[in-house]
Amino acid sequence: MIDPRTKQRITRVSRQMKARRNDVYKALVDQDMVASWLAPGTMRCVVHEFEPHDGGRFRMSLIYKDPAEGPGGKTTEDTDTFHRRFVRLVPYERVVQLVEFESEQPGMSGKMKVTWDLADAEGGANVTVVCEDIPQGIRLEDNEAGSASSLQKLARLVERSAL
Repeated sequence: MIDPRTKQRITRVSRQMKARRNDVYKALVDQDMVASWLAPGTMRCVVHEFEPHDGGRFRMSLIYKDPAEGPGGKTTEDTDTFHRRFVRLVPYERVVQLVEFESEQPGMSGKMKVTWDLADAEGGANVTVVCEDIPQGIRLEDNEAGSASSLQKLARLVERSAL
């Protein structure tokens, strides 16, 4: 959606998971776990740097297995490389990150804010990811679908661990 007051490009996706907030939070701040679920769809993830603390850095590449499956890479034909900064970590409640794509494409410039909120829900946790200031070169529906896919993979991971 585009916020009519600020003209800010925003997506919000939520999913209830049959896992404790503690387990979900761990999956948000553990390098190996993030590498296993963050890449949407059939993309694969390579984590180059990961410092999960306030002000810490996080750099990764998402690689299309088949570039024809997606809108094309933002960094190269088949890769989206970006760096994130952990702005704020509130254990078991919230992770706030700023994301910047490494791209020569003018529509990919700027910093996107990504907030992961965790709340207790019946039988587990509710996880909401909000992306704000989405670059103009990213279609909102693609960002929303990618977030939903990542949440689905996160749910599979933490629900499997909860068994």
